[in-house]
Amino acid sequence: PCKPIKFCFECTLNFMDISEEQQQDFGVLLKQGAEGRVFVSTFVGRKCVIKERFSKKYRHPVLDSKLTLKRLNAEARCMTKARRLGVPTPVLYAVDPLPHTLTFEYVDGLCVKDILLGFGSNGINEERLNDIATQIGNAVGKLHDGGLVHGDLTTSNMMIKNSTNQLVLIDFGLSFTSTIPEDKAVDLYVLERALISMHSSCGDVMEKILAAYRKASRQWCATTNKLAQVRQRGRKRTMVG
Repeated sequence: PCKPIKFCFECTLNFMDISEEQQQDFGVLLKQGAEGRVFVSTFVGRKCVIKERFSKKYRHPVLDSKLTLKRLNAEARCMTKARRLGVPTPVLYAVDPLPHTLTFEYVDGLCVKDILLGFGSNGINEERLNDIATQIGNAVGKLHDGGLVHGDLTTSNMMIKNSTNQLVLIDFGLSFTSTIPEDKAVDLYVLERALISMHSSCGDVMEKILAAYRKASRQWCATTNKLAQVRQRGRKRTMVG
């Protein structure tokens, strides 16, 4: 069976607690994180992705089951709501509360992180960079206006479909509902820090994203004002001396 490429000590313990037969049931392991595993499989003849939220052995079994199911349902609701708001997300096929899995559409495309890492080195050009930035701003603006916070806005959780060049937001595992400008501002700040740390060669891509965000969101003013405050707090945390 496939083995995860990277995982922490806690994830290793959880992975070892599951038998080889159970690992194969979901399909081919694509990646593993702190909260779950992602498999490529098939659903009614269609290629799909299965996300499994595994149990945490340090928690009481009853509490663990309740928390895992609650987070599984919350992720499914947030993904479905985002799609209703006009934000491109994978189509949710099924929710299975027993093995704690979500089954959804397989997105055939490239991760935005990988695309942006190729900028300036025989990779994407300025025109495509602007298009991606605009799509990100539009998607996040619709998401926030609908009262949803993604919770993990990084370029690793965004994909571009090969067939349509359309942006798709993925991984709503940390998403929640909120109308508070502070929560939305933190969402944008997480994205900004990810761009600075991983994609500094792309220039002012965050400004392009914010320009599209202002056009897509009716409540952009309160959010961007809070963003300035969140930035100040972030700078104070990183000061030395």
